[in-house]
Amino acid sequence: MIRTLRGAVFGLVAVIGIAVASGLTVAHPAAAQIVLKSAYGEASLAGPARARGAVVWSHGRSVDSEDSEAPTPLYMKALRDAGWDVYRLDRMRVSDTLPNSSRSLASYSEALKAKGYRRVALTGQSFGAFISLIAAGQTNAIDAVIATAPAAFGNFTEAFDSYRENAAQLWPILREVRRARVMMFFFHGDDFDPGGRAEPARNILSQRGLSSMIVDQPSLLTGHGAANTGLFVRRFGACIVRFAEEPPTPNDPPCDESWGRSPSAELLQAALPANASGSAKGNDATAALRPYMGTWYGSYINGREVALSVEKAEGDAVYADYVLGAGMEADQPAERVRRKGRIENGELVFDEKGRNILRYRLRPDGRVAASWLDKDGHGRLDTVLRRVN
Repeated sequence: MIRTLRGAVFGLVAVIGIAVASGLTVAHPAAAQIVLKSAYGEASLAGPARARGAVVWSHGRSVDSEDSEAPTPLYMKALRDAGWDVYRLDRMRVSDTLPNSSRSLASYSEALKAKGYRRVALTGQSFGAFISLIAAGQTNAIDAVIATAPAAFGNFTEAFDSYRENAAQLWPILREVRRARVMMFFFHGDDFDPGGRAEPARNILSQRGLSSMIVDQPSLLTGHGAANTGLFVRRFGACIVRFAEEPPTPNDPPCDESWGRSPSAELLQAALPANASGSAKGNDATAALRPYMGTWYGSYINGREVALSVEKAEGDAVYADYVLGAGMEADQPAERVRRKGRIENGELVFDEKGRNILRYRLRPDGRVAASWLDKDGHGRLDTVLRRVN
């Protein structure tokens, strides 16, 4: 879960101290409360001579909890797997202001460069995105910044009087960036986003002669925490790695990957076995079921493909194969299960006892609204499927 700031943040009291982490020392106000550490443990670090670079992720900020407890987002594993040493900047709320934290981050960036890393990149969520951009205006040691859902002045619901500053204060920060290329993500339905930030950001960075990539409201990724999802990794992980390593060029592959829009070979093989094409068998299908017949495909926000092959009806019972693609972790293989359901008020429902609940509803555009509900009521995933067979 990504926690975020609810109000303005200036004016908090700084604490004097020294922070030591991963062999780096930074001494200045608030440093004892702002610590750089390995995101995946010291054993994961290859060191300056072997790593492709060092990247530092900065979490958001909350007024009622310590965001230093927030998990490192999934997309940072793409950088780790590409050969980067991945760090995170953990900050206690008592000293976590834009001036304190950005100054610490700039100092740590200089220390990483001095240690011998050929590249230093910063990534940050919400408040962490703001301090990453500010730090890039304080030192030449930073080569790239990847900022997701930048915000530091609250949201529409709880800080209506100040949340527009998430745009107004962003422009002067971008004008101060020294040499780093900048990648930013703005998401639809983000309560912290005043809207209309993409084009001004592009213009400012272009006028500065800085390489940039602004991704504005990518489809199916909604809300302030969209960058912490598996779907975000699937679609943008490779692009983030490329951007961290080199400035973008016209010959680069599309940044918004096609994953989730066309079934993978692995999923299609599982969803369409040789003896079941997904079409109706005989005359068993009822009139209500006929529009659902065949194979439907989509993806969940957690980064797993999903397919439903509706095969036949026998009396009131409907039979289908539910296929879930491999997850983001090694212990999440692809799965295929046989389900028995029914048509209920025009919806296709699978709710066998002791199993997770699946619900499907035809949309006016010919697609299917799909919901997965945990059998114990602890979770829900919604998506839209399109027919592939």
